[in-house]
Amino acid sequence: MTTPLARLLMDRIAAAGPLTVADFMTECLLHPEHGYYTTRPPFGAEGDFITAPEISQMFGELIGLSLAQVWMDQDRPAPFVLAELGPGRGTLMADVLRATKSVPGFHAAAQVVFVEASPALRAEQAQRVPGATWVGTVAELPAGPLYVVANEFFDALPIRQFQRAGRGWSERVVAVRDGGLRFALAPPAPVPALATRLADTCDGDIVEFCPMAAPIVTTLATQIAQQGGAALFVDYGNWAGTGDTLQALADHAPVDPLATPGTADITAHVDFAALAAAAAPRMASAMVPQGVVLERWGITQRAQTLARSMSGTALESHIAAHRRLTHPDEMGLLFKMLAMTPPGRAGWPGLEPWTPEPPTAA
Repeated sequence: MTTPLARLLMDRIAAAGPLTVADFMTECLLHPEHGYYTTRPPFGAEGDFITAPEISQMFGELIGLSLAQVWMDQDRPAPFVLAELGPGRGTLMADVLRATKSVPGFHAAAQVVFVEASPALRAEQAQRVPGATWVGTVAELPAGPLYVVANEFFDALPIRQFQRAGRGWSERVVAVRDGGLRFALAPPAPVPALATRLADTCDGDIVEFCPMAAPIVTTLATQIAQQGGAALFVDYGNWAGTGDTLQALADHAPVDPLATPGTADITAHVDFAALAAAAAPRMASAMVPQGVVLERWGITQRAQTLARSMSGTALESHIAAHRRLTHPDEMGLLFKMLAMTPPGRAGWPGLEPWTPEPPTAA
């Protein structure tokens, strides 16, 4: 099936040449008339994917309690900015606020700010978090101590893909061939941004680079280092990984990213090493799998407490949600957490360095 956006992209390529993967992602997600985010609700059962806050209230509650601990460890600054990047329907922040309502002084000091451009999502967020305010970019966040949460935000930022070719890189682009959109390779050339990746890659390896991520992290890290605060990033990805991770979802199932542009959510794995480098030398913590952090925060004990008042289908769903968030075969290992705190201050609890356990002998 050829979509209206596919026809527009093929016309653009015919006139101006192949698109970078980043340009292709941008058009697929944000085209004003045919973009995925501008034409449909992407979240929840009626959308194409379900994020961790929608799976269980425990996720947002535990983030909220750990965030409150960071705030207390930093001498309870007041007022402070409590910001979320890409807040979806506002579910995560609503859970954070519910979990922290009994923390003395926390709500009175917090100014909730969402970094969100979509008018439709802003309307949903306003229903779940009355009193919130909005900005379009991190550069517009108010001055002051800044506490930030970003869950599945960086994975949707457009990436560029490069294939190692000797001491240079061939950019992977989207071209037109055989009447449809196809991947192709541009001629090899040096890529200064990937100079450090020559040491850990071989010919033919694909490396992904997100041009938008580093400036966002640097902006946040600078404000936090100068004025106080902390940031927690949660997403799926790895530390300086390789390979093609571009993926598309429609109706909760994987689809070909090039097949029906504008009708599927397109994301890529996050390079947590690049996020940490953008924060350095200001701050950064170890990258720790989501399941490990949630267990350190006591998710199993919280799940058992909630389960006491459940039975039947509700209990089965609750048990499944706990497994989905924490089990290594589900979100527990694929999703990672990375926190930023100012130099010389306590780190984010639960984000202490982690070493994988060796495999058990058969």
